[in-house]
Amino acid sequence: MNPLLERLARWTRAVPHALRRIRLLPPAAEPAPGQWLDGSFEHQRRGIDYKLFVPARNAGQRRPLLLMLHGCTQDPEDFAAGTQMNRLAAEHGFLVLYPTQTKQHNAAKCWNWFLPQHQQRERGEPALLAALTRSVMAEQAVDPARVYVAGLSAGGAMADIMGRTHPELFAAVGVHSGLPIGAAKDLMSALAAMKNGAPAAARAGPVRPTIVFHGDADETVHPRNGEEVATAALAAEAGAGRPLAHETQGRSKQGRAYARRTYADTHGRIAVEHWLLHGAGHAWAGGSAEGSFTDPAGPDASAEMLRFFLSHPQTP
Repeated sequence: MNPLLERLARWTRAVPHALRRIRLLPPAAEPAPGQWLDGSFEHQRRGIDYKLFVPARNAGQRRPLLLMLHGCTQDPEDFAAGTQMNRLAAEHGFLVLYPTQTKQHNAAKCWNWFLPQHQQRERGEPALLAALTRSVMAEQAVDPARVYVAGLSAGGAMADIMGRTHPELFAAVGVHSGLPIGAAKDLMSALAAMKNGAPAAARAGPVRPTIVFHGDADETVHPRNGEEVATAALAAEAGAGRPLAHETQGRSKQGRAYARRTYADTHGRIAVEHWLLHGAGHAWAGGSAEGSFTDPAGPDASAEMLRFFLSHPQTP
């Protein structure tokens, strides 16, 4: 393996050992009511496999769709188990689409968010993922006003890219422990951004309503990156430079302290949320220990993302 790729893979696996030691594996959860389907798709001579959760609820109606992008070393089954997104989607009548990144396209199974050709609308992985999303929308009679994208780590970085390159497709974006579009142009700058934070100059393009989660003890992707995702999203809103709308200091039921900042657009609607999780590392907040890179101490990022998404349908 290329030494830089090996270093990147090793870094993405650096979940704090203390967090892993305190986990107690719960009994296997009951499967969410719905179908868990396998699929494959091809676009611009590149194929991609995926898993699709189709809820039993609201069958026959146009339903929302969430594109979920896993982190490095993960796969759809692992990501679904860790985030418990299918369980919540079953309750709310969401479809959830989980594309699979392979070692063939990245040795650590990361989405290639750090390469210029994968940060553009009609090229690389953004074009592939958008085409896949549209294909599933057509097959499943999805509500086009309620299509969303979220991801963790490399998947969070790609989610931010998708929201910027395809704003007409995705109504809102969720970024957990990720980086902003333009944070890197190669592996060296990717490692620098992960270690120190993305440069402020990385802002570009339109943006959709965005919710961000990041642990302030994240040693894999510096928390400055989460701040930059939120700041860039706010700056792209009409009325950029508006003061902080509201800040809440809270604590999850499991004891995790956090600061939640919300920013309003020119119409007074919350357009950006930034959750800074105190003492949390590189892991999905409120996730299940059945999956990797999860922090059961909360708060529940999956539930909060769905709440945010449902309040932001696509507007003309």
